Amino acid sequence: MPEGEHAGIGRLAATIERLRREVQEAQQAADGRALIELARGILIERLQCGPTQAAQQLATLAEEAGVSPLELAADLINQAARDRLAAVASEFLVEAPPGETRSSAVRLRAAETGIVHAPDTQAVAVSLLEHALGPLGATAVAVWAAGPDASLSLAGYAGFSSEEARRWHYVPPGVTTAARKALTDRSTVWFDSLRHAGLPTIGHRHLSGGRVTVPAGTGGRLLGVLEIAWPHDLEPPSPQIRKQVEALAELVAHTLEAPSGELPVPAGDAYSELVDLADGLHDPALVLTPHLDGQGHLVDFHISHANGPFLDPAGRPRGEVVGTMLLETYPLLAGDGGIYEKVQHVYATGEPFRADRMALTTLVDQVPLSVVMRLSLSRQGGGVLVVWAILDETTRLARLLQHAQRLGRIGGFEEDAVLGEITWNEQLFELYGLERSAAPIPIDRLAEHAHPDDVPEVGRFLRALLHHRRPASLTFRLQRADGISRHIRVIAEPVFDDRATLLAIRGAFQDISAQHWTEVALAATQDQLVQTEQQAAEQNRLALQLQQAIMPPTRGPMDAFDLQIAVRYRPAEKEHLVGGDWYDAIVLPSKQILLSVGDVAGHGIEAATGMVILRNALRGLAVTGAGPAQLMSWLNLVTHQMIDNITATAVCALYNPETRVLRWARAGHLPPILIREDRAAELPMIGGILLGAVSEADFEEGRIELQREDTLLMYTDGLIERTDTTLEDAQRHLLVSASRRAPSLEERLDHLLANNRSDTDDDTCLIGVGLR
Repeated sequence: MPEGEHAGIGRLAATIERLRREVQEAQQAADGRALIELARGILIERLQCGPTQAAQQLATLAEEAGVSPLELAADLINQAARDRLAAVASEFLVEAPPGETRSSAVRLRAAETGIVHAPDTQAVAVSLLEHALGPLGATAVAVWAAGPDASLSLAGYAGFSSEEARRWHYVPPGVTTAARKALTDRSTVWFDSLRHAGLPTIGHRHLSGGRVTVPAGTGGRLLGVLEIAWPHDLEPPSPQIRKQVEALAELVAHTLEAPSGELPVPAGDAYSELVDLADGLHDPALVLTPHLDGQGHLVDFHISHANGPFLDPAGRPRGEVVGTMLLETYPLLAGDGGIYEKVQHVYATGEPFRADRMALTTLVDQVPLSVVMRLSLSRQGGGVLVVWAILDETTRLARLLQHAQRLGRIGGFEEDAVLGEITWNEQLFELYGLERSAAPIPIDRLAEHAHPDDVPEVGRFLRALLHHRRPASLTFRLQRADGISRHIRVIAEPVFDDRATLLAIRGAFQDISAQHWTEVALAATQDQLVQTEQQAAEQNRLALQLQQAIMPPTRGPMDAFDLQIAVRYRPAEKEHLVGGDWYDAIVLPSKQILLSVGDVAGHGIEAATGMVILRNALRGLAVTGAGPAQLMSWLNLVTHQMIDNITATAVCALYNPETRVLRWARAGHLPPILIREDRAAELPMIGGILLGAVSEADFEEGRIELQREDTLLMYTDGLIERTDTTLEDAQRHLLVSASRRAPSLEERLDHLLANNRSDTDDDTCLIGVGLR
């Protein structure tokens, strides 16, 4: 290219760069016009001058300082305000270059101005992304408003599509999302990558990079959550960036209006709805309202009202409790996990708290006193309703005894031999089929209510009890007036004084009809044992056929991209021990390779069918493109909700041929083994509970980049489990055996099967993966 043309292109590039800077400076000036006007006002007030002189003074000071008027305006506002934004900007001043510091201050103040003048929360979100978050690399923002029931509503967004916003306009209570984690934890949550977090949220399919969710609240109460999305993974943020984001969330909190009926409840307002609600309760109740310091921070709760049934555990009159601070009156409520922390959480999030038994410790004459109470906390309006009932242990034990008698169908009686009075409990009336108002039946008339065939036995029982005056027992059939016959066991004993005078007859009746008919059914069941054994043998054969159809004992190696995959399956030697071990290795539509092994607890047809369900479910779930941790979470739901009485362990891995990165997760299973340069070692033991134990569980995810000539082993415990050694010793033996060099992958697997034979006769699944 001629030299003249080179020069022309260079001048054109310089002109474009100059124009770009001018446009950027013009945009910044337009965005910061409100900041400049505010700074002029500060100068007018301080210098006692007019608007023209203030503008000239601002321009002169900026020129002398070598900064733009907009940057100087932000500095003046920070010095005058001395608020949270000023503190954040001053911290940047220590850690960052001057230009970057002033740029941060301008962004924060411009964002504040945009929020103040925004007509609604939607405009607030747009202003946040444009002025403050866009320069940090963020591409989307969502503002969530928290409802009184801890639900989340999308109040504003920017950078997300309208279709995505419609789908996420409301998140019910109890649904775990990225924003809800910040709400329930009451702290800022940083996700370096949304792909690894495994939490659903707005735009998670299209923006799976870094996320941060920040609770937005004032005065100890969370009004919503600020969620910020990046298109790329995030490095750990600096403390200055963290505080800048939290300062923006504090600005957002002031724009979220409280829903209808959520206005703060003034302390001592006897006519408020919350006080009326407390007065209408039969249990003792307190009304708490927040007490804030001069900066608007929650420091304690004011005991605004106590209802009539309220009893102070320390015995103080109600008037001495009302009007005080919660921690001043009950200082021992503070502490990790204590009642005060529960009150804070309920007030902040709106999530109610219930506990049937909880210890409360208070001071009585400077001596700690602990009582057991039933506690209920709920946020009502701007206050917290505390309902507590101190449990009387004597009354509680009596109630437990009453429940035990009801559950055991036991009726007690006592006949006073001196006064002739007869006392029955409620259960004995029910056994006889009598109303509570009916007269109790004396024990000596028991034969009148017995089956005719049992009358002789009843007579012997009464002679032993009433004539020989010794304890006696009897099993007979009680004939009730309504025609129902019940099988009853009665036990009775005489009670004497010191001079051997009969004082009373005490005893108990127990309905054993269910036990009687169980014995009858057991006798009939014994006649069917032979048939049952035959059916069990047939089920074992069916389970074995199902297992062999799904997973044949041998299978040739499989090549997938740069991987060679080989599998081995060793079934149990005894047919009645057919288990639920499985393995799988398939190429997904996304070109990733799914590798998995699992072990369903137990043996027989249930274990085999459970294995088929989980193996096929994991295949179907993997097509969604979710990561291993999310797949384990979904598979746990399948195990808990769709398969009765089944638990299982599993390990699942996804291999990306383009990056050679293997991501994996485990659910109570032994971790995979990596063989690199003839040295075998287990992958880190990441967290993951076994499948089906609980309805909802979180699973961690591990990552490793495979190298050429690496070998990965995944196996079930049937490979190493022995009764004569510990699992740790068996695992060490497996690592030594796996480190032995082998000519091929298949020969390595055969060597492992031959040299790690367990003695529990359990199924064994083994997958070997070699990177060429």
